[in-house]
Amino acid sequence: MEENNTHTNPAEESQKEIVKRDLKGTFNSLKQFLKDLLDIRTDTDRDSTIEAVKKDITFKGHNAWILIFSIFVASIGLNVSSTAVVIGAMLISPLMGPIVGMGLSVAINDVDMLRRSLINLGVMVVLSVLTAFLYFLISPLNGSNAELEARTYPTILDVLVAIFGGLALIVAKTKKGTIASVIFGVAIATALMPPLCTVGYGLAQGSWSDAGGALYLFSINATFIALSTFVVSKLLGFPLVKYANSKRRRFIAQMASAIAIIVMVPSIYLFYNMLKESYFKQDAQEFVEEELMIYKESFLQKNSTIATFDGGNDPKIEVSFLGKEIPNSVISLWREKMKRYPNLKNTSLIILQNENTESYDQLEYMKEFKRRDSLNILNKDERIAYLEDEVSKLARFSKNEIPFQQISKEAQLNYEDIRAFGYAQKIISDFNKVDTIPEFNVVWNDSITKEKRNKDEVKLKRWLQFKLSLDTISMQSSIEKVSPKKSAKAKS
Repeated sequence: MEENNTHTNPAEESQKEIVKRDLKGTFNSLKQFLKDLLDIRTDTDRDSTIEAVKKDITFKGHNAWILIFSIFVASIGLNVSSTAVVIGAMLISPLMGPIVGMGLSVAINDVDMLRRSLINLGVMVVLSVLTAFLYFLISPLNGSNAELEARTYPTILDVLVAIFGGLALIVAKTKKGTIASVIFGVAIATALMPPLCTVGYGLAQGSWSDAGGALYLFSINATFIALSTFVVSKLLGFPLVKYANSKRRRFIAQMASAIAIIVMVPSIYLFYNMLKESYFKQDAQEFVEEELMIYKESFLQKNSTIATFDGGNDPKIEVSFLGKEIPNSVISLWREKMKRYPNLKNTSLIILQNENTESYDQLEYMKEFKRRDSLNILNKDERIAYLEDEVSKLARFSKNEIPFQQISKEAQLNYEDIRAFGYAQKIISDFNKVDTIPEFNVVWNDSITKEKRNKDEVKLKRWLQFKLSLDTISMQSSIEKVSPKKSAKAKS
């Protein structure tokens, strides 16, 4: 029996050890590089940061007047839709102090700082809204514009800007020698002032929806800035405020934890809902581009798509078409295809067209606009021909158009059992459109058999359609009993 002994070459072992040692050294060097690059603990001045934040909380004297003037500047910028003026107002506004104070006070269990922050935040909001309200109340320019409308409802982008802006703000404040340019940049990016100005605008105009939406946007920004401050302060190990009474210390710690949870849980839920709305709008745009825009028989109006999430309770996609009427089978197919998109499964699809479709009344003006607009671009001869055709269409089924006397005499000659013959225009509606149909009323002698009457009615209807070049007519028939005197008179 032979034994297989594997012998390792000493040179190979030495080579492997060298490679392992080099890799380990590279990894350690990279780890140290990243630590030096991203570590902010060594350059953090905790005590100075706390003092600076406390100093910026109070709104009185100079800060109050600076706030009032900056609100006036921002309101003017929003009123004339000037982005540059709004940015300038945000640079001089002292809005961040109480919000950062809220986050830091909860992180270090400082209940006095929290109380001051909440009071000054309330003063700041009331003063800002009142100033903007007075401006828009006396301003001669009352119309809305893109700058104002952009501040009436928060989106997922506003939340993300508030989170990362808040993180940048507190990191800049904690550095030895505060980075002022970062603080100014965060003031612009998070845009706390324009929503407060928009609240004042909404109140001045009596628009509660605009005022509520703008206040909601401000609340979102303020909440996530405070939350970012809280998280960074905890990670950097800011010292907790010490209380002589151990029972009071525990109470303050519990209260701070409860406030943190109260702020964080709704914020996470809100972020989740906004994320869902963002996904919904992305799928809605993709669905419209891939399924609806490729339809060639009708024209999808530009910027007509309205995707309404409504908290996920009743999401809708509403689009407007011009041109030929889209068949119901095509609309049904679109609704089936929409279910394939993961974020559109319970979404309603509303198609607005120029006639005979859902929500027709909302787009009745489009038909009239198209007719007038197309008429204006025609030349003189084409206009005359167009108008003559329109007049002929309107008078096509009128009483003067149909030679009623001649038709009734021919009907009497061809069908001897007819006692009376009538004609009228019948207006019908299926609740989507109104239509006019010519209706003929035939009265037969009671002597005619049922079989012969049915046969003659079919022939009479076909003859009338051919004679009058009509695709659709309505016919009503009845039987009149002939009295003996009339019968005798008829025979004589």
